[in-house]
Amino acid sequence: MTVPVTSALPTLSPSRAADFKTCPLLYRFRSIDRLPERPTADQARGTLVHAVLEALFDAPAGERTPQHAADLVAPQWQRLVEQEPELADIFAGTPLTPDEFLSGAGDLLSGYFAVEDPNRLEPSDREAYVEAEVDGRLVIRGIIDRLDVSPAGDLRVVDYKTGGAPREAFEARAMFQLKFYALVLWRTRGVVPRVLRLMYLRDREVCDFAPDADDLARFERTLLALWQAIDLATQTRDFRPKPSRLCGWCAHQALCPAYDGTPPPFPQTAPAPSEDPAELVVERD
Repeated sequence: MTVPVTSALPTLSPSRAADFKTCPLLYRFRSIDRLPERPTADQARGTLVHAVLEALFDAPAGERTPQHAADLVAPQWQRLVEQEPELADIFAGTPLTPDEFLSGAGDLLSGYFAVEDPNRLEPSDREAYVEAEVDGRLVIRGIIDRLDVSPAGDLRVVDYKTGGAPREAFEARAMFQLKFYALVLWRTRGVVPRVLRLMYLRDREVCDFAPDADDLARFERTLLALWQAIDLATQTRDFRPKPSRLCGWCAHQALCPAYDGTPPPFPQTAPAPSEDPAELVVERD
């Protein structure tokens, strides 16, 4: 587990960076206005599956079975609801029942066992918070689903995806997230991860990418340029919408000028990014 950096520098997470790339106005709504977003059933199911897969490795090798994972579903859901009571509201106004919801999580877990045998590995970290200072200008941070370390010291970054088949726009966003984590590990450990792995549980597919130092150096420059753009937009209060097919999933269409909406007044004092809890939002898709 990485020790948090003591710094007054601004911070950036992969989720918020990807928001700005997708739509600057979406970044503003989430990071500056901090508009609430009610979790969807799919998002809640993703959170539940991640929690089960984290807990699965508490069991010793040999006992990490599909049945054991299935047995974890209900108690992990209860724990999540106790921590975030609003999750219990996902069934309101929908035909989805709690039993159907939990069954759907079980289907995704079956997909996990179809692509990997958890008894054959011992993760170094699960749900690991990581952060690093970049060029003395920015702190990048996030939470890695799983980090594997081989006896030779090779790193594998694993990210579970519970959404549908990877389409180009979503695949690019997911790989952006993994490169973000790879850069943090390179800067904090001096090691370039050998493999960045996306596990698509619904479709039982695995996508691997092998970065090198040049890839990550370019990505670092891209992040710094992105942060400059975010900083300029914040100073000028100019966050423009960027319509795309992803707009169909946006919770804030009613406030978007692209859909004849009006954003709320810009806060008199924009929240300092280094203090923004929304920076640690974890993608669960």
